[in-house]
Amino acid sequence: MSQTSPSLEELLRTHVARFTERRGDWDAFADARVEGYRRAQHRFIGSGASGKSDASVIPAQHFTLSVMFVPPGQGNAPHTHEVEEVFFILRGKVLVFLEDGAGHRAETVLGPWDCVSCPANVIHGFTNVGLEPAYLQVMLGKARPDLMTYTDGDLQARRDEHLRAAGARG
Repeated sequence: MSQTSPSLEELLRTHVARFTERRGDWDAFADARVEGYRRAQHRFIGSGASGKSDASVIPAQHFTLSVMFVPPGQGNAPHTHEVEEVFFILRGKVLVFLEDGAGHRAETVLGPWDCVSCPANVIHGFTNVGLEPAYLQVMLGKARPDLMTYTDGDLQARRDEHLRAAGARG
């Protein structure tokens, strides 16, 4: 029995994601419940490091892509991934940082069309330092990356509890 390939129309139908059809997930990450780390993930390709299943996304093959909506003064907690993570600033003014385990920190402010690639296993994060909401395109270098690892032990414990409550992978 031969297997037929999907038509070009079917491929296009299953490989297009429109922003107007994406819903911001304000509960994608455990730290998003904590003041200072509130943000909404709009998933496009794969689920990113949220661990959530989302049937509306384009299936990931080699990387994930989402857009993060970040209100002023919010960002994400210091964390790591086993793969690189890229932040491409679409709108707004975002402070990004890298840290080492000894407490040394390097930071810079990025604006629209600026980009940073955070190396695998390096502590990193961002904060919207502008007066307007920021939009960041976020890419992770694997179709199904491991869940982020928080440097804060309490947030790490909350991450696992959050995933159990959401029925997500852990």
